[in-house]
Amino acid sequence: MSTEPVSARSWFETLRTIFSARMIIALGMGFASGLPLLLTGTVLQAWMKQEGVDLSVIGLFALVGLPYTLKFVWAPVMDRFTPPLFGRRRGWLMITQVSLIIALIGLSLSQPAEHPWLLAAMALAVTFCSASQDIVIDAYRREALADRELGLGSALYVNGYRVGMLLASGGGLILADLMPFSAVYQLMAGVMLVGIIITLLAPEPEKAAGAPRTIRAAVVDPFVEYFRREGAVLFLAFILLYKLGEAMATSITTPFYLDLGFSKTEIGVVVKLFGFWATIIGGTLGGILILRWGINRSLWIFGFLQMVATLGFVALANIGYNVTALSAVITVENLSAGMGTSAFVAFMGSLADKRFTATQYALLTSLMGIPRVIASAPTGWMAEVLGWSGFYIACTIIAIPGLVILNRFAPWKGSKNGAAT
Repeated sequence: MSTEPVSARSWFETLRTIFSARMIIALGMGFASGLPLLLTGTVLQAWMKQEGVDLSVIGLFALVGLPYTLKFVWAPVMDRFTPPLFGRRRGWLMITQVSLIIALIGLSLSQPAEHPWLLAAMALAVTFCSASQDIVIDAYRREALADRELGLGSALYVNGYRVGMLLASGGGLILADLMPFSAVYQLMAGVMLVGIIITLLAPEPEKAAGAPRTIRAAVVDPFVEYFRREGAVLFLAFILLYKLGEAMATSITTPFYLDLGFSKTEIGVVVKLFGFWATIIGGTLGGILILRWGINRSLWIFGFLQMVATLGFVALANIGYNVTALSAVITVENLSAGMGTSAFVAFMGSLADKRFTATQYALLTSLMGIPRVIASAPTGWMAEVLGWSGFYIACTIIAIPGLVILNRFAPWKGSKNGAAT
């Protein structure tokens, strides 16, 4: 499987790929995937706070997000069994999306103050159905797109995901000032019909030869197949390290901005709103460049850009309060983050064997979330000890091991593929 750039490919063919039905489907599936995420996070927290739920109980509700990190446990079921209608991938998509709509309606009928644990059960049902939908959407994208299209398809998926999150969180909270939270959740359940429409319109990808026919094959064979590959452990280390420095750097930016004297309004406008669109542009641009350059070379270029962006925080720490400097740093950081994520997600897709796409992709994406959760924990202590400049210099240095590993299996001048095959 080649992930190297096709230099002779015309821009006409590139544009035709960008506006193809496959890419529109990837964008729509990303939207359907991102919409439910914050409905069990920030929006639910706001609802509970309004209803007077104890703060300690609200904090415990973070546990309802566990299905997103454990989804590889039941992913083999979706590789093994084919529903009676719509096919192996579209059938499971229809099941999870209908279940998700029902779960959201059930959540809307809950009473946070009177029955918080029933609310928790319904929120857990939403996250389980949402995580299950993610499993199938990731598998569908890998199987429906050609290898050279994975970068752009992943970029559009991520962009759709972010738009879905923005609609659910920002839109949901704005609507909650105009109507009850229960009505907001019912409205969002209605918006999820977009996912069902996309599923009905999308073609079923061809089932790979050798797909598992037993539960044992679905559970055991994906791991056996992966770890038999040359450099399998090295690839896992790369997944853990490639975006580690960037994840640590951005995990504690709000206290950093406040320390420099920026107001909450300035942070909200420049960082959140302006930064959101910079990320969308970066992801789209990254997908187009991956289509031209291939995954390997894109990983190198975007990895270096992420390091440069982290050094931008060092410059901002020395400049101090300056809205223009903040805007410049945020633009570079979000553009590079969007491009890096496009290449990173495409790379993980290229690693998945099409016989076990759901299981292997679910495992890899779960692994992808570890740096964001665990490695970000000591960032506050590091900033206190090193100071802001020293902290962001350290984050830049932490990004180097990922590129060193990249050189082992995808050297800049080499011809190796960007996937373990």
